[in-house]
Amino acid sequence: MTPAEILEQFGPREAMEYDVVVVGGGPAGLSTAIRLKQLAAEKGTEVSVVVLEKGSEPGAHILSGAVMDPKALTELFPNWKELGAPLNQPVTGDDLLVLSEAGATRTPDWLMPRNFDNHGCYVISLGEVTKWLGEQAEGLGVEIFPGFAAAEVLYHEDGSVKGVATGNMGVGKDGEPMDSFQLGMELHAKYTVFAEGARGHLGKQVIERFKLDDGTDAQTFAIGIKELWEIPAAQAKPGLVVHTAGWPLGDDAFGGGFLYHLDGNKVTLGYVIGLDYSNPWMSPFEEMQRWKTHPSIRAHIEGGKRLSYGARALNNGTPQALPKTVFPGGALVGCDAGFLNAARIKGSHAAIKSGMLCAEAAFEALAAGRQGDELTAFEVSFKASWLHEELWTYRNFKNWFKKSPLLGKLMTGVEHWFLPKVGVATPPWTLHNSTKDHTKLRPAAEMPQISYPKPDGQLTFDRLSSVFVSNTNHEEQQPAHLTLKNSTVPVSVNLARFAGPESRYCPAGVYEFVPDEAKGGDAQRLQINAQNCVHCKTCDIKDPTQNIVWVTPEGGGGPNYAGM
Repeated sequence: MTPAEILEQFGPREAMEYDVVVVGGGPAGLSTAIRLKQLAAEKGTEVSVVVLEKGSEPGAHILSGAVMDPKALTELFPNWKELGAPLNQPVTGDDLLVLSEAGATRTPDWLMPRNFDNHGCYVISLGEVTKWLGEQAEGLGVEIFPGFAAAEVLYHEDGSVKGVATGNMGVGKDGEPMDSFQLGMELHAKYTVFAEGARGHLGKQVIERFKLDDGTDAQTFAIGIKELWEIPAAQAKPGLVVHTAGWPLGDDAFGGGFLYHLDGNKVTLGYVIGLDYSNPWMSPFEEMQRWKTHPSIRAHIEGGKRLSYGARALNNGTPQALPKTVFPGGALVGCDAGFLNAARIKGSHAAIKSGMLCAEAAFEALAAGRQGDELTAFEVSFKASWLHEELWTYRNFKNWFKKSPLLGKLMTGVEHWFLPKVGVATPPWTLHNSTKDHTKLRPAAEMPQISYPKPDGQLTFDRLSSVFVSNTNHEEQQPAHLTLKNSTVPVSVNLARFAGPESRYCPAGVYEFVPDEAKGGDAQRLQINAQNCVHCKTCDIKDPTQNIVWVTPEGGGGPNYAGM
């Protein structure tokens, strides 16, 4: 049965009414909800707010480096220290290394570009901070529904957003309702805020429906692959922040590594690769594993134990690529819109601030008796905020690297070391990009194959053992949430022309080409192991034919990250 047929047979769905529905329980969504409740308490009024979170709890699907600038959190909760926010480890030092295959050159402190200066920031687990934000939200009266995935945007007859519907539960692989079937529910709101993270499933639909990206630069993305390690106490350097450029990537790809020392003898490390790379033989997962073997990285973690693993796509764009963030009945916040600052390798402060600005606009509208219109005050306040000023200052960072890694390094020095030294706060020029990531792959026959070393199981690992420590789980009987527009394209186009890149760009072993026994000979077919999916969204972005469509699985499915 199709979803429409299920609804026709088992409907209508139960509906709940709220002033504001927030889709996504990450930093942006929770900050939106928290600020709404704070404003209501200040004015002595009531605002009903609900947050839908597809993970098993707030923070379960959150993945970030992370070094956090506390600026926005301090605005949201000036007393966050007294409230016990898990920002426990201040940054104590910054190392920026340029790696060759066997060596490394450290950038002198006096030459450090401002975007790599983390003075006043904290090394954190963003998952733990998100969990804490969830507790603060609930304490203020926000309703949080964990394990409920928003699967559909609902619209009024006039075209404005009415709310969302959660996915049905208990549907079998054949699409038929099982004995455990539960119909999804509708959540109606005066305003609906989408805070799903980068390449949000519903945010993507809203951007397309309302043409929110008309006249903007093309949004670009990267994949971040991360591990959490426990290391011997003698190797611990709490608060040390290490960033790397150069090896193992060549001149045809953008990316770099990060390694941060937490408290408690923990190290969080990972690799970020722009999804505009051109060689279909590249495997971001394998590049990250290879990067760990460099002497400058190995020295931090050798003798330790890997505790967890995860991967997530992130916005690599610019304020030039931000879509219009408001539309009739709702708004986009956080990485669903693309507020991350790629140059500073930070997004949590931007997510929190964007959520606060959106909440202030929504509260003003509700107080005036409005609903279903555009929260234009959100865009006005953003353009007048420190967040806009910050993003505008770093607007060219990624676009220089798109021209070449050498030019990117040179112009980062010019824009974020030299210009500030001579009193120029922001570059007088602006670069633009019109190329989407999925268009950049070149035919496999034109590109050199890459040979990756086998994992040793101690420092480097394979995909399946990595997915295991991400605590990923999906109900086995549900329909696959990774769907194809055309089932013949993976073999006839992707495999034939690009050597099946989905088997390499996926960091969780979801896609593999296997012998097609029905056709015999050397025929292949694409096998989708949807149960492995860590919800990173890379396939939805990088598939060269845009044939893969990521839809929401049953709520509560996916990774359950611990300490990430």
